[in-house]
Amino acid sequence: MHIDGLHELEHRLRIVEDKLAIYELIASHPPSADTGAAGYTISVYREDGIFDRGPTLDGANGATAIAAFIQRPEHGEAIRGGLAHFTGLPLIDLRGDAAVVTSYLMIVHLDHEGEPRALPNHGESTGYRIHRTVVNRWELERCDSRWTIKKRTLLPVDGSEIHQELLRKGLNDLHFCQPEA
Repeated sequence: MHIDGLHELEHRLRIVEDKLAIYELIASHPPSADTGAAGYTISVYREDGIFDRGPTLDGANGATAIAAFIQRPEHGEAIRGGLAHFTGLPLIDLRGDAAVVTSYLMIVHLDHEGEPRALPNHGESTGYRIHRTVVNRWELERCDSRWTIKKRTLLPVDGSEIHQELLRKGLNDLHFCQPEA
């Protein structure tokens, strides 16, 4: 193989490896949040990381303060009540040792007030309720050969301009060819 071809192949492999590592990082959020894994949360955020939950919810600065969110008694109560986070496949914009990721997240919980219903071959359930759907913008940095979270911005999907702008930025970051008007 020609030396330029080898460098190209190495470059392409690095992109694949980076995207797989980022997919794994984003996919780890639901299990870590749904089990209260504060140690894991501390390990994936930068020490000076930022968790911005928009203008209506409190946020946090620093990995330890961010991890404290899932150590709150209220969060433990939600876990015991059937809390489940579901993330969508993220858009990833690689920028060398930095990346910007845009994704959706649904917060779902067991509907304790629902009417029991049976589903053939799956038993009976009162069902689940979607509590909230949010848009995430994850700003990542490669640190010591692994991806870490520098900043996470989370906004409710509520039709507002601010959440729409976060989605537009995610698409525009990917440098897709825009159709001519």
